[in-house]
Amino acid sequence: MKPGNFFTQLPDALDAEVFEEVLASGPVRIERIVSRGQVTPPGEWYDQEEGEWVVVLRGSARIAFADGREVVLGEGDYLDIPARVRHRVSWTNPDCQTVWLAVFYPVT
Repeated sequence: MKPGNFFTQLPDALDAEVFEEVLASGPVRIERIVSRGQVTPPGEWYDQEEGEWVVVLRGSARIAFADGREVVLGEGDYLDIPARVRHRVSWTNPDCQTVWLAVFYPVT
């Protein structure tokens, strides 16, 4: 066992969003993502074969979906994104770091 803290040694994420794998076991993967004003490039979409559950631990963000919906996430807000649902990060707070916890899981 190795303890950790999601808020220590945060990368500055000024040039690009930072993705760090925290744990991977079988088909489940957990990542810490740090953003600061970054968005998914225009015209690009995530379209994953696995489900993704995300929670914003610090900061704020918006996730847009291909069907036109958009979800605003603040501290403590979470969202389950089913597999094969096209989505993109449309905004993250440019004034502070947004720290996400993302859990990727298989579709059963």
